[in-house]
Parts: sequence; C-alpha cells; structure tokens
Amino acid sequence: MTGKIEATLARMDVTLFRPPAPVANYVPYVLSGKLLFVSGQVCYTPDGSLIAKGKLGADVTLERGVLAARQCAINLLMVARLALGELDAIARVIRLGGFVNSDPGFEQGPTVLNGASDLMVATFGEAGRHARTTVGVAALPGAAAVEVEAVFEVR
Repeated sequence: MTGKIEATLARMDVTLFRPPAPVANYVPYVLSGKLLFVSGQVCYTPDGSLIAKGKLGADVTLERGVLAARQCAINLLMVARLALGELDAIARVIRLGGFVNSDPGFEQGPTVLNGASDLMVATFGEAGRHARTTVGVAALPGAAAVEVEAVFEVR
C-alpha cells in the first residue's frame, strides 16, 4: 500500500526507483534521533544517466538546471524512503544544501535550486518549506550540473 506522500508524488508523475550504492567512502544517510541526514544526490535518472552534465551558464541552460535540481530532490526522497521504509515518516523538510556546477559569473544558482525546493513544497505542503543554502562550485562528481543534500525531521 502506498502512503499519502507517495500518492502525491504519483499524481505529479514522479516515480521513485532504488538508489544506487554510494561510489565512495560514505553512507547514503544517517538517522540521528529525529533527524535524517541524506548525503548529496546528483541528478541521475533511473537508467543512471545525468539529466544535466556540465556547467550552468556555459553547457547547461537555466531551465535544464532547474530540472536537474528537481531530479536531485526526487533522488533524496528515494534515499529517505530507503532509510525510513515510507515517506509518510517524514514530518518536515528541515534544510536543503545545493551545489551548482557553475561557470564563473553564473549568479542564478538560487533559481536552479528552486527545482528542488518547489518539489519539496509540492510534496509536503507547508512541512516542505525549509532553510536552504546554494553554492556555486567549479566541479561536481561525474560532471553533474547539480547536487543537493537534505535534512528531514522524522515522526
């Protein structure tokens, strides 16, 4: 049986798949008390390809960057479901940290990260509103355009 949150995602045509195993020396999540910390997720799709590869402001359009950030948020939710068994166990989205692979001078990182933030609010309503940091970086794993990490409060 699907919970309320997964039903909401299904209405938005969002499909959750099993996240890949970490590729380095870290774990995909840590549950500490009522907080779930999810490691940064890049914008990979179910087939393992990246929605956007390269630098915003050079190789990747703003619109594609927003889609990449949205996919990062979907991937965060996949890991959260793996950690908790169901997404209805999430009481609130506390924080998102976003990293945008940026060409020098690209200043629209916050707009890119709205792709992730908007998905969280559409999924969780008011409980999806969160604190956020957006940082432009010189490179990301696999030349991904965007990476996002999250902290969730658990019921």
